[in-house]
Amino acid sequence: MRKLMQQAQQMQEQLAAAQDELASATFEGSAGGGVVKATVTGSNEIVSVEIDPSVIDPEDPEMLGDLVVAAVNQAIKNAADAAQQSLGGLTGGLDLGGLLG
Repeated sequence: MRKLMQQAQQMQEQLAAAQDELASATFEGSAGGGVVKATVTGSNEIVSVEIDPSVIDPEDPEMLGDLVVAAVNQAIKNAADAAQQSLGGLTGGLDLGGLLG
């Protein structure tokens, strides 16, 4: 029983370290062939949005908004995929109630 508790504690420490590492990592997404790029952290905070001036059309602001949303969503998906890949191996397939994204 003691050995099982030690293994659980070790897994918990590894999981916490991996979560900290992911939270500080950045992930990029892009849309429109790269004219809009978004960067988020592993904790899904938007760090930056870069917009190529050629895509700014005062007559069609909705298109720019759609590109920004698509780029941010792609960056968040990339972060979630990395979390699943990194943390999934540590949990051994345990259901952590959505903690992995």
